[in-house]
Amino acid sequence: MSARRGWSVGRYVIMPDHVHFFAAPVGASAATLAAAVGHWKTWTDHVIGRDLGFSGRFWERSFFDHLLRSAESRSEKWAYVRENPVRAGLVCTAEDWPYAGAVDFE
Repeated sequence: MSARRGWSVGRYVIMPDHVHFFAAPVGASAATLAAAVGHWKTWTDHVIGRDLGFSGRFWERSFFDHLLRSAESRSEKWAYVRENPVRAGLVCTAEDWPYAGAVDFE
């Protein structure tokens, strides 16, 4: 977990032009969310550049976060995020989308 700057990453959905993931700080020494996301963007820029021959920044500088205050809120947000590929017309069901899963999941 320290490789992710003290953040546990749960469920995720990777879309063609953006990514959604659920994350939570682990311990009092976790980096800020902005620092952790910034590190992730730098790392993925490097991987994309190396593996795909892309040069430059892949991600926008900003990001949008949403604080989940309850298990109900988390379930509702996950249902919305999970259906993104369906709403985008990429698959018929969320289960058909191969770019979704979980890293650290309870």
